[in-house]
Amino acid sequence: MRFLPVNLDAFLVELDDLPQTLALLASLQAEPVAGIEELVPAARTLLVRYRPTKVSQAALIERIGTRSLAAQVEREATLIEIPVDYSGEDLDEVAQMLGISRDELIRRHTGSEYTVAFTGFAPGFAYLSGGDPSLDVPRRATPRTRIPAGAVGLAGTFSGVYPQASPGGWQIIGVTATPMWDLGREVPALLQPGFRVRFVDSTGRPSLPSSPCSAPARRPSAAPIAEPDGAALEIRSTGLQALFQDTGRHGQARQGVSASGAIDQGALRAANRLVGNAGDAACVEIAYGGLQLVCRGEAVVAVTGADAPIDITCSGGASWSAPGYHAIALSDGDSLTIGAPRAGSRSYLAVRGGFAIAPVLGSCSTDTLARVGPKPIAAGDVLPVRPVARGAIVGLHEQPPADLPTVQQPVTLDVVMGPRTDWFTPEAVALLASQVWKVTPQSNRVGLRLAGEQPLVRANPAELPSEGTVLGALQVPPSGQPVLFLADHPLTGGYPVIGAVATYHLDRAGQIPIGASVRFNPIHPFGTP
Repeated sequence: MRFLPVNLDAFLVELDDLPQTLALLASLQAEPVAGIEELVPAARTLLVRYRPTKVSQAALIERIGTRSLAAQVEREATLIEIPVDYSGEDLDEVAQMLGISRDELIRRHTGSEYTVAFTGFAPGFAYLSGGDPSLDVPRRATPRTRIPAGAVGLAGTFSGVYPQASPGGWQIIGVTATPMWDLGREVPALLQPGFRVRFVDSTGRPSLPSSPCSAPARRPSAAPIAEPDGAALEIRSTGLQALFQDTGRHGQARQGVSASGAIDQGALRAANRLVGNAGDAACVEIAYGGLQLVCRGEAVVAVTGADAPIDITCSGGASWSAPGYHAIALSDGDSLTIGAPRAGSRSYLAVRGGFAIAPVLGSCSTDTLARVGPKPIAAGDVLPVRPVARGAIVGLHEQPPADLPTVQQPVTLDVVMGPRTDWFTPEAVALLASQVWKVTPQSNRVGLRLAGEQPLVRANPAELPSEGTVLGALQVPPSGQPVLFLADHPLTGGYPVIGAVATYHLDRAGQIPIGASVRFNPIHPFGTP
């Protein structure tokens, strides 16, 4: 085993191959170690995320390092057959690459039984191992911006099916109508780790679901909003984006679902404390201001996060400015407007009692990449408020952050180097810290896309097998311009991660506005965690 640093609460265990990875995963699942929060297996790595207050990194590494990797992981009895129309746009190119005919390619792809080795990238996306060993092809040099749902692809020795339309770099050889992800099922992901899979050639014939468990989706992935029967907030405008967010959708890695949640967790918890809610209750996350609402009934709200003007207009016409990080009482007909931030980028609106929104997979967060959770809030929506038990404490003092990022001053973020720092030249590693990086307009909740005068050059040109990624990871695509992963990042990724923003600077990173300048400060050299 090789242990690689990821962050102050995570590390990567690198192994020789997939069987060893699955053996270690099985061992840690059978005999858990206290303090481990999540395990994310991949082709030959296991991402271990843990709670430092419960167990030290050194103790974890010592305990994991003694685990046996000799055990053979038994496959489950469940067999899923997936009908495929082999008409993918890369079918002929892949056949040429392998020096075989397209018919022979189809024969080899349908002639083997696969196993779901691990999940990631998107909800319901399964990495399938065990196919014909000759089917070993690289990802596309330039990923496509959109691959349709149901596309069947190859990458390295893995096969996979895209559960939804998304960007991707796999070689597409066919398409299936069998849904990989359906929140109407008791277990939404059709393919679970350990399941057996067989592809069936349906070329030229309608692709039909092969079993009851792969029936078409019966309901959307968005949680319904209850009809208001008490106080409610009527949305007049949302600005750039307004979403429900809480502390996240944890514990769903087996289905390929990452946590998502509020980009600034500290601001979310502060807003809830101000109105007397539990710290993990759902708030409205507002990007770059522009939200306007009218209160229906009586409510107490609070706005935290970005330093943005808050204006109140009462039903009688009088208006005044309200401070952030304070509880604000609203009467029937009062309106509240959040303006463009002076510092930071995202505000959080909490209401006493919480919003009456149903959770999806245990969370009310909207994951914009995975498209799981409540729909984005739109003008005209009426957000019902849950009733409040008498005596809830509100208005406790909260201190706003003093150093919110702005476009005027460079933002410095501490960085933990790894796990793939050694895939880059020494000059690139030095450049990460010495160069100023601009946040581009292509940034969103998935990540901050950064642009530097000089790109980061890799020393190792090999293709990296997919491995688990964390919030704050600095992933470097072929362009050499890093992407700083935020809350809606994919669970796994196939580009090397040179470092990760230290856990204590993640909220700060999430508040960096477009156009800001960023500097990275490595807090220790790359090496064993």
